[in-house]
Amino acid sequence: MRKHYTAQQKTQMVLEMLKEEKTTGQIASEYGVHSNQLYRWKAEVLEGLPVLFGKGEKVEREKEVEQEQLVEALYAEIGRLTTQLAWLKKKSGLEPDAQ
Repeated sequence: MRKHYTAQQKTQMVLEMLKEEKTTGQIASEYGVHSNQLYRWKAEVLEGLPVLFGKGEKVEREKEVEQEQLVEALYAEIGRLTTQLAWLKKKSGLEPDAQ
């Protein structure tokens, strides 16, 4: 029967490997896991770290893009409203140089 480990258990084992206080063999026998499996989990963790740290940068960039789009939309709306106002003033006779 195959053992299944929770994410918390895997994390604990990989953290022990990274501390380097025990050998991988000691950790493997302590938890009843093959050392190759520990190496795979460690590789997954190390591979995922840049993604973890990059999430903040990605979220920040997405917020900047969203902000830029909002500013562009607001400027477009200001332009439309300014044009409408000028047209209405001209047609209503409120503009001094409209004839």
